[in-house]
Amino acid sequence: MFLLPKLLKRFVRHGRLTVITPDNQRHVFGSGPAEILFAGQMKTAPAVTVRFHDDKIEREIFLNPEMALAEGYMDGRIDFEDGSSIHDLLSLFWMQRKELRKHPIQKVVRNIRFRIRRLRMHNPLGLAGKKVKHHYDIPTEFYKLWLDETMTYSCAYWHSPEVGLEAAQKAKLRHLAAKLKIEPGMTVLDIGSGWGELAIYLAKACGAKVTGLNVSPDQMAAAQKRAEAAGVGDAVTFINKDYRELKGSFDRVVSVGMMEHVGVAHYLEYFEAIRDLLTPDGIALVHCIGRVGPPGFTGPFFDKYIFPGGYAPAMSEVFAAVEQTGLWSSDCEFWRRHYHWTLHAWRERFMAHRPEVVTMMGERFARMWEFYLSACEISFDIGGDMVFQLLLGPHKSAVPVVRDYITDAEKALEARGF
Repeated sequence: MFLLPKLLKRFVRHGRLTVITPDNQRHVFGSGPAEILFAGQMKTAPAVTVRFHDDKIEREIFLNPEMALAEGYMDGRIDFEDGSSIHDLLSLFWMQRKELRKHPIQKVVRNIRFRIRRLRMHNPLGLAGKKVKHHYDIPTEFYKLWLDETMTYSCAYWHSPEVGLEAAQKAKLRHLAAKLKIEPGMTVLDIGSGWGELAIYLAKACGAKVTGLNVSPDQMAAAQKRAEAAGVGDAVTFINKDYRELKGSFDRVVSVGMMEHVGVAHYLEYFEAIRDLLTPDGIALVHCIGRVGPPGFTGPFFDKYIFPGGYAPAMSEVFAAVEQTGLWSSDCEFWRRHYHWTLHAWRERFMAHRPEVVTMMGERFARMWEFYLSACEISFDIGGDMVFQLLLGPHKSAVPVVRDYITDAEKALEARGF
């Protein structure tokens, strides 16, 4: 190795990274496993042993660490030894990524990616649907392997990490319903409705008439079957449309895990659509992944393989769009640890079913998702990602002036078995 050692000597300050090259030479960086205070938590910087199966991977990682590491692992050009895993390596990476970003080459690469981010997030009608299908038209049976029984593929609401994934997802449904103050007979639009669990819940628990909007035909068909099986097929309808194509008026609009696919250049268009779909006394709730820092860009691995055109916004970007719509921001709640616990549960379930994933989708796909779930879990644990829930309405009295109503409504729903 020639290029990479110069970077790794500067980069690995905590823990230890051993790289085995194709000639079986071992190159060691760092002093060893260590307990460090990171992001307000005591964390173990691990010892990781990685094997390179060809000489080219060194140069590729030096120039483009995230993408080359991900693709190298997916293609079997990188493997792990001594009990190490891709999760361990990503943990080591995240604890020291500030040092990596200081490298002159990485500064140039990051600057270029930021400058072209709007081009990467160009999601007009038609193209937006194709990008979403890339992720959600994977066979439903794959997701059933590791999601909970509600088939909810978004952040759960954890009162503590001990409650378990199923309970946390049901608590999230209660929390959403309580915030929205839904009464029997109200019309609700669920933008980006996934496999339909929220729509089914709002129909069963609140007596709402729900329209689910989805651009993934596979998800929509599965959601309709689930609604019929739950006995609310007459109260829930799923439509295969982009949110910009729908006309109508709804008492409530809810969007969970959808804004991430909108693209920063389309935020005003998105919030204007929500405004125009609300009744004069309506309430909208937007649940979205956000970043605690300033505007940024989506990493190349996620943009290419996981969520093409996707982006987790900075709050300054969100409110810059909302303030132009005339909508009132009635409440904004930040979930700081909830997605970390959700992703940890998903990754554990995924790894427990990994042999089945390989049989169903192949080894390369399994490695891609292993990388994806690990990177996300670590980012929500010690990185700058979080989830926010924004309540919007046409006027300042759309929701009560104190938040007690949410807790009261949650308790009432739970007492009724929901």
